[in-house]
Amino acid sequence: MLLPNFDIPVQREGTASLKFDGRQQVFGRADVNPLWVADMDFASPDCIQAAIAERNQHPVYGYSLLPDSFYQSVIDWFATRHHWQIKREWIVAAPGVVSSLHAACLAFAGEGEGVIIQPPVYHPFLGAIQKTRRQPLLNPLQAGVDGYRMDFQQLEILARDARLLMLCSPHNPVGRVWRRDELLQLLDIARRNKLYIISDDIHADLVFSESKHTMLAALGEGFEAYLAERVITAVSPNKSFNIPGLGLSCLIIPNAESRQKIQAAYDLIAANYANPLSLVAFTAAYQQGGEWLDALLKYLQGNRDFVFNKVQQGLPLLKVSRSEGTCLMWLDCRSLKLDDAALRDFMINTCGVGLSPGLQFGEQGSGFMRLNIGTRRERLAEALTAIEAGIKTL
Repeated sequence: MLLPNFDIPVQREGTASLKFDGRQQVFGRADVNPLWVADMDFASPDCIQAAIAERNQHPVYGYSLLPDSFYQSVIDWFATRHHWQIKREWIVAAPGVVSSLHAACLAFAGEGEGVIIQPPVYHPFLGAIQKTRRQPLLNPLQAGVDGYRMDFQQLEILARDARLLMLCSPHNPVGRVWRRDELLQLLDIARRNKLYIISDDIHADLVFSESKHTMLAALGEGFEAYLAERVITAVSPNKSFNIPGLGLSCLIIPNAESRQKIQAAYDLIAANYANPLSLVAFTAAYQQGGEWLDALLKYLQGNRDFVFNKVQQGLPLLKVSRSEGTCLMWLDCRSLKLDDAALRDFMINTCGVGLSPGLQFGEQGSGFMRLNIGTRRERLAEALTAIEAGIKTL
């Protein structure tokens, strides 16, 4: 395999790209350096491009079944990369992880019942709860000098009044990769309170070399019966291989009754799980994309370190933790002494940089900005230089 060169620019303007062509609508300017929505600026692996090109040789794009290769690609990928043995019948195709959050709320909590989330967190977590008329129970992460931690003491209290817990693992936006001991402590609380858990593991394969992702559902250690009965895992190659616009994901659900409840939720909204191109892209990613992903991880880790060092050395009014996973970094801008509206305006109109406002991820994100490092290092350098210059004007 010829290793990819992630420094080669890919022209994304004019492709109806939300990240690039949506800048005027989102930021009020079409010329900001776009480092916001979590898709990457890299060409997807050759194996995916080839699989789509081959499928395009057939001129009919009709309704599709899930082929055996789809199921086997999931089974083989998680056995090889995560040492998790998945059975075929556990796999439920889904239109995407966000729709799966909605389906989990409908399936495992009644209207008005409590669903726990851990903000600051990917905003569709709260949206899924609110749109399905469930009750959000907030278990905010605790920020410390060595990164964010779960507040297990408060989680213990909230769990008494909850039916479902939504776990973001690895965590978007703060970049934590939860340790095994943290997950075991969470499981202990959840089991004693008979909670269902949906674990969003869409970033499971974007984990840097000093960390190790643990699939919650594969933990074992005395929790086997509980894991099989009440834990649902959302997975997808979409983030890892930069194909989020294709949409296909899947849920891993060992319990037959839980699979039926999820399917009933999808039937309620008549969700269509796949199209011919998403099926071949999904399968090719898991079957053939491993070497490309390994190269990507090295490049992203270099980007992570570049941003961390630049902030440490040249941007003393900003703070950033060294993300353990994802293609995202969480900038602490509170020392700039700007409210959230002024901070957003500063980044856009003074610095010319388009980031995701921290407030988008809950009130715990006030004063923060989320930075997407899934781009050429040159673009990151331009953004940080612009922010450094902008700070000097304050």
